[in-house]
Amino acid sequence: MGLQEEIDKMRQEIRVDNYSMSIGEWISLYENEEIDIHPEFQRFFRWSSIQKTRLIESILLGIPIPPIFVSQREDGVWDVVDGLQRLSTIYEFIGKLKDEDQKKIEPLILEETKYLPNLKDKKWEDPYDIQNSLTQAQRLLIKRSKIDATILLKESDEIAKYELFQRLNTGGSIATPQEVRNCILVMFNREMFHWMKKLSQNEMFRECIALSERPIEEQYDVELLLRFLVFRTLEEKEMRKIRNDLSGFLTDRMVEMAKNEKFNYKQEEDAFNKTFEILYEQMGSDSFRRYSPNKDKFLGGFLVSAYEVIALGIGHNYENLSHSHIDIREKIKKIWISPEYTNWSGSGTTAQRRVPKLVPFGRQMFKP
Repeated sequence: MGLQEEIDKMRQEIRVDNYSMSIGEWISLYENEEIDIHPEFQRFFRWSSIQKTRLIESILLGIPIPPIFVSQREDGVWDVVDGLQRLSTIYEFIGKLKDEDQKKIEPLILEETKYLPNLKDKKWEDPYDIQNSLTQAQRLLIKRSKIDATILLKESDEIAKYELFQRLNTGGSIATPQEVRNCILVMFNREMFHWMKKLSQNEMFRECIALSERPIEEQYDVELLLRFLVFRTLEEKEMRKIRNDLSGFLTDRMVEMAKNEKFNYKQEEDAFNKTFEILYEQMGSDSFRRYSPNKDKFLGGFLVSAYEVIALGIGHNYENLSHSHIDIREKIKKIWISPEYTNWSGSGTTAQRRVPKLVPFGRQMFKP
């Protein structure tokens, strides 16, 4: 198939429509539950109070707002693909925004801006504080302002939705690849998202990875869980397909899992829990730290190359290891002095080249 044929094929699989909609209409969609802004996303978007205020300022000043991208579901509801922060800011300001538990969030109070300093402390409408409320005319100005909608129609290939989300949000207000993945997972399989979030809270897992607060805020613990789920039983020939993009590979595999109706949640949960029970009992927070033979100590912080060998090696063999008397600590010490590990875990080795070598090596090392 030539380039033009590839272009034509993909263009046929993407169907879009465009509407010009008033903010009042966007508000009605939310009130009638005809739009899903995915409250789970709110933790991954990091607009400050002043950023939110600037959006309201832009609307009042008539500055054009970028279009909202939505995907039409089978039930007709619109999934927000790009523009969640813009919409949630509007909903928060007017006092309609709800959290994951369907509880209303405290309405946004605006701040002073360069062009509209009198926005300071302004609210949408407060009968007990008329002085700091917008006037009826100002509220109508906002409700009548337009924000265009670009709709990815339900006839489109479903993969287009996640590709669009990924491309529009990477490098934006979402900071990390895993935060983007979490949002994609919510759109594809909410149940799996909540299942993974619960698994990532396993205390033995958290003790073993011993991450600082910042990586956990950026969802790195969830990415490590995803790596476990993706690579634990993956065939070696599939690992060689990583090529130049490990992050994209993880995303694609996650989507495959999310769409797989036969995904065995119990089996994967058992494997994960048992793996980190074994590690917690024998290694604790030393699990993925560098071992120094000279000092006979585990030193430093978490190393992902060690995780790929140790966690995935044990995870692959956990059923047999559960009934054996293998000294896991001694096995791990041997890994750190083995040429296979040192050759493929150096600073100059990319993740794309490292993973297809280290994961099979770990499986062999922990084979009873």
